[in-house]
Amino acid sequence: MRYRVLALLVLAAVIAYVQRNAISVPSKTIQEDLGLTDANMGVVMSAWYWGYAFAQLPAGWLADRWGSRAALTLFAALWSAFTAAMFFAAGFTGILLLWLGMGVAQAGVFPSATKAIGAWFPAAERASASGWLICGQLSGAAIASALVAYLLILAPWQLVFVWVAIPGFIWAAAYRTSVPLIAETKANSIPWKSAISKLLLNPSMLLLCSQQFLRSAAMTFFWTWFPRYLQETRGVPQLQSGYLTAIPNIAALVGGIAGGYASDWLLKRTGNRRLARQGVAVLGMVLCSMLTFAAFFIADPVSAVLCISIGAFWGVFGGVSGYSVAIEFGGKSVATVFATMNMCGNVGSALFPMIVGWYVAQGGDWNFVLLAFAVLFAVDALLWALLNPKRPLFEDEYDAR
Repeated sequence: MRYRVLALLVLAAVIAYVQRNAISVPSKTIQEDLGLTDANMGVVMSAWYWGYAFAQLPAGWLADRWGSRAALTLFAALWSAFTAAMFFAAGFTGILLLWLGMGVAQAGVFPSATKAIGAWFPAAERASASGWLICGQLSGAAIASALVAYLLILAPWQLVFVWVAIPGFIWAAAYRTSVPLIAETKANSIPWKSAISKLLLNPSMLLLCSQQFLRSAAMTFFWTWFPRYLQETRGVPQLQSGYLTAIPNIAALVGGIAGGYASDWLLKRTGNRRLARQGVAVLGMVLCSMLTFAAFFIADPVSAVLCISIGAFWGVFGGVSGYSVAIEFGGKSVATVFATMNMCGNVGSALFPMIVGWYVAQGGDWNFVLLAFAVLFAVDALLWALLNPKRPLFEDEYDAR
């Protein structure tokens, strides 16, 4: 049963990423049909990320309060409803509110999914399960552009949003009816004041959130500015830059699965949780930083991309530990802890492309951006080396009750 649950969670990740990326391919047509400027469309796309980031904590709290099955079913139905409602989008305000609402509704998917993994899987299998969840995210991102482009040949963009929303409704019904209600601890007994205090001030929590902020910010480079970097520093044509950009994404997908299994294997083999989780993360971040730095000195663009792609493999290989450590550190409040970490990661994801765009607009060097990527992972490795939570974050509050 737990592998059936995992398969459904991975499918939810694929569906979520297809829906969240459905706006990218038809963006120009949407602008023309609704009379939007480039600046308007940028605000719409950005609104999704900010809504997604800042709704993480409330969504995680709800998942801990209701349990993962009820929360995931509700969130999937809501984000699919907002996606389908794009059929009725009219004008800047209308599409802005709908896409913002979709981002807010999707905020609950991964806090709820990690809570489900924590409930269904023993400690020695949680990293590999998390690796498959990351695989679902990256697969959905890879599928989205090709799928939406094909659907746009068959129908106008308004109808395409309805079509990509349908699997979300089907998934919600399937998850609700095929997954039994498991005994999950409901985290509704911790006062908000105490919870917020620990989430903001606990040293281990600060380190966990900081590593996620840096790692997510750096990885966003692949999904935003990487093709432009190849075009302007390596002289790669636009079409080829698109093909080359797929390579680090595929490497990252494989790295997520491999990192999860390696972490769990090491835990079973040694019984050393710190080595299996933080040790794997440090190794991954250090190798990613070193390979990215080495790519700076490689003249051939294909060879440089291959070097960077191997680095992306190691970056996600170690990044799986963020999920497994959040599950273990969260304890009975795993969704709240993961949501806080994920919120910080999404803030980093939103800020890094903006900072890069501003820097380049001021005449900055694209090669410096690649070096900044390497530095972010080097600092991330240091944070992982310092991170060593001894017990679940809210254990004292539960013991007191």
